[in-house]
Amino acid sequence: MKKIVVLTGAGMSAESGIKTFRDEDGLWKGHDVMQVASPEGFRRNPELVFEFYNQRRRQLLSVKPNKAHYNLVDLEKYFDVEIITQNIDNLHEKAGSTKVTHLHGELLKVRSTYNENIVLNWMKDLHLGDLGPDNKQLRPHIVWFGEMVPMLDKAIEITSKADILIIIGTSMQVYPAASLVNFIKPNTPIYFIDPKPSITKNDFNNLKIISDFASEGTDKLISILKQ
Repeated sequence: MKKIVVLTGAGMSAESGIKTFRDEDGLWKGHDVMQVASPEGFRRNPELVFEFYNQRRRQLLSVKPNKAHYNLVDLEKYFDVEIITQNIDNLHEKAGSTKVTHLHGELLKVRSTYNENIVLNWMKDLHLGDLGPDNKQLRPHIVWFGEMVPMLDKAIEITSKADILIIIGTSMQVYPAASLVNFIKPNTPIYFIDPKPSITKNDFNNLKIISDFASEGTDKLISILKQ
């Protein structure tokens, strides 16, 4: 069975109603990103950081996977599919995808500020004074700017085994995620789905660009792959 590796970004979840990083009316509007997504910002104003992620968590609990998520589940009937996502939502899992690696952490989990291996499922708001089993303050289980990306080595290993690479809804500007394309085997077919593609046909060998939103783009892609 051929192995498909799918790299997904914010555009994958946009049709579910989750604001993307760059939306004019997005959740980042009005926030300096370093205030809410860096260790320094957390030290300076943990309440602001908690409230920012509490809003995002509440929003996530109110939305559903979209057709693109279900299309990737459908691909598992024909291929060995592994998803590497930059997204911190759980919509791939909710739709039924069985192999999902989160590069940037997970919104519905928290971890100890003292021991990063203490990770808990968390569906409610998080506040100052919420402690883990080690009696230390809990924080969002998110990879912030300036922090190591602990799942990167696993993602590189997965990508290096791809027979086909699919990239959906990501600008290919966010590192280290954007560097994963450098680890595929030579001549691996690449499909890039995005309504405003940030790359051109000449950027990679064997690249096909599908200039569509995730749902329409994955519809077209499944037709191509089934042939």
